[in-house]
Amino acid sequence: MARVGLTPERLARAGAELADEVGFDQVTVSALARRFDVKAASLYAHVRSSQDLRTRIALLALEELADRAADALAGRAGKDALTALADAYRDYAREHPGRYAAAQLRLDPETAAASAGVRHAQMTRALLRGYDLTEPDQTHAVRLLGSVFHGYVSLELAGGFSHSAPDSQQSWTRVLDALDALLRNWPAPTAP
Repeated sequence: MARVGLTPERLARAGAELADEVGFDQVTVSALARRFDVKAASLYAHVRSSQDLRTRIALLALEELADRAADALAGRAGKDALTALADAYRDYAREHPGRYAAAQLRLDPETAAASAGVRHAQMTRALLRGYDLTEPDQTHAVRLLGSVFHGYVSLELAGGFSHSAPDSQQSWTRVLDALDALLRNWPAPTAP
């Protein structure tokens, strides 16, 4: 019989909280069972495995991050939209490092296609329309922005910028200025 009050959604949310506290790599069904003071076997009525739990946390994180990004982007265009999107990702990662790590989990193609990850790409493409980019440049730019945002945030979370001046915020602002300039002056394709 399922324990009263435990649902897959509640377990995913508790797993996300645990990920923020101890790191996404440390989240397992056993660790979550300890949090609820139940036997791990009782959670298998709600999640199939630790991988299923981790996938549910990833989907939750992608949804939360997409909602935050959508709110930040509303009514913005150009550099203002670029900065809002970048700041939404950075702020989420700083506030929820375990969930942010979960959002990077590789999903199977079917799960990925049904996830909020699709919304992330759509929002980034919408932002890029303000820079008059068309395909395939738009895809290249989506990948560039994702790489820069994730790379910067990952290095910052790992303490990579904490031992030298200038302040990380100053560098972040300069990075966004450089991305805006690049997107406004996107280079023409070179011949193969």
